[in-house]
Amino acid sequence: REDGLEICSVVQLGLWFAAVMVGSPTVRVSAKARRSNDFFESFEQISLTNAILTYLSFLLLNILGRFQDFLRKIGVLSNPTAKESPLTKDFVPLYSDFEAFYTRNMYRRARDCWNRPICSAPGPVMDLVDRVSHNSCWTFEFTGTKTSVMNFGSYNYLGFAESNGLCTESDIEAINRYGLGVASPRLESGTLKIHMELEKLVAEFVGQEAAIVFGMGFATNALNMPKIFDKNSCVISDELNHTSLILGCRLSGATIRRFKHNDMQDLERILSDAVVYGRPRSHRPFTKIFIVIEGIYSMEGSIARLPDILALKRKYKAYVYLDEAHSIGALGPHGRGVVDYFGLDPSEVDIYMGTFTKSFGSAGGYLAGSRRFIDYVRVHSLSTNYGGTMPAPVCQQVIASMRIIMGRDNEGEGGRRLKQLAENTRYFRARLHQIGVVVYGNRDSPVVPIIICLPGTLVAFSRLCLERGLGVVIVGFPATALLASRSRFCISAGHTREMLDKALAIIEEIVEELGIRNSRLTLPKWALPENFEPGKPEISINGDITQEKAKGNSSADNLETEGEGVRSRGSRAYS
Repeated sequence: REDGLEICSVVQLGLWFAAVMVGSPTVRVSAKARRSNDFFESFEQISLTNAILTYLSFLLLNILGRFQDFLRKIGVLSNPTAKESPLTKDFVPLYSDFEAFYTRNMYRRARDCWNRPICSAPGPVMDLVDRVSHNSCWTFEFTGTKTSVMNFGSYNYLGFAESNGLCTESDIEAINRYGLGVASPRLESGTLKIHMELEKLVAEFVGQEAAIVFGMGFATNALNMPKIFDKNSCVISDELNHTSLILGCRLSGATIRRFKHNDMQDLERILSDAVVYGRPRSHRPFTKIFIVIEGIYSMEGSIARLPDILALKRKYKAYVYLDEAHSIGALGPHGRGVVDYFGLDPSEVDIYMGTFTKSFGSAGGYLAGSRRFIDYVRVHSLSTNYGGTMPAPVCQQVIASMRIIMGRDNEGEGGRRLKQLAENTRYFRARLHQIGVVVYGNRDSPVVPIIICLPGTLVAFSRLCLERGLGVVIVGFPATALLASRSRFCISAGHTREMLDKALAIIEEIVEELGIRNSRLTLPKWALPENFEPGKPEISINGDITQEKAKGNSSADNLETEGEGVRSRGSRAYS
């Protein structure tokens, strides 16, 4: 996520071109079984032509940006950006002109594609506030109108982000009983009965002895990890971990090692080195070694290979810190995350972390683990000592939605939503494969990125989708690698099959218009159109053992295919 390369360097382009020409373009793609089900994950490499065009596009943008900066400097063009005051010229500068170059000359041109204000609940359909810009996106003006679009950009996995229904009614009751806020940190006088009720329910839901909740998901990692790790610890972190995990690791002062995404050989090599060589200078043994991973990686749509990671944890006597921000509620036959998805024992994971902003339609986060660990965090956490407390209605929203998922309220509704999300995810991904775009990630992940590469094409994709009534998220450099700009779709249980088909028709039309059918991957058997026809047997989804598997057809998808220019972080069979 942090690509430290200077954009559009001619030397960089030459080195990359040479490396591509030397390397072999053919790599094996595998789709093998995950326990009783199948575990299919692919990361397709873009073509050489698209790579060269992407570098040339950024090079051209860089040249035009330098020219515009020159015209602003001599007064030909206006420059509304923030500038240093002459009164503070002898002080350390507040603004770095060089660092702001990308924001000023590239991001600014496409600002209308980000931070679009909404004026409704972020459900399957949402209302956007219309705005226009008369100065090339330097500033915006509201038109006083709004546009209704299909929402494929919100992390509303189970559809609980609603303005009515059972959860909303209980939230209103919580407001009447407790009020809207708590004017104290948790450790002083900010703990209410509803907080203890929520913590007990979360611990039961994830299968741990105890849990503690916090008012902000990002802070759950960033403000607690410095108290969990210390300078005598070694943290081995996946290279695609979220910024909150990266920040928490850095603030802890621990020795940090990164392993290649979902690469078990690289992880074992780093674990072995940490055990054998110890600390960098003294070579004394680390007091603790932590493996920090996510359940679902929100930019790649991939799922952690938890069985393999737990096997390495046991072998090297390490600890596992699992961030389930995107997987809790979205994976597994019971919605209990990646552990449920693989059918593993929850006690094998040492520290659980998750957020309430995705599947539960609320806010905040939690840590779960042994009672001794939670008691330690409760006393020493920076968040419980100094941070804000979760308001009571926010807690009640989580309690109400979690009870529905567990089947304790509105019996059957939680299971229906989990099944609907899994079916929508598999169907949407299969249709994208059929359209011919490059799709990243695991076929059971509701985060669905498609790779677009060219910056101009990426912006055009977002604008054309909005014109046709489809709200999507686009992500480009530097949030992604230079060659991995993408549009990211988030699937919800609230999406109907008709909405999915309408959205896919819009996507296919735009893909054809922009010419981005770039996939060279052979269509996987699970994504064949006949698998989704009415009357077909139930498909293996989200950790369930299906009718097909029960009949003994477990090898239906256990095929390996070869494709030119295709790369996959290969799957392996879990036993």
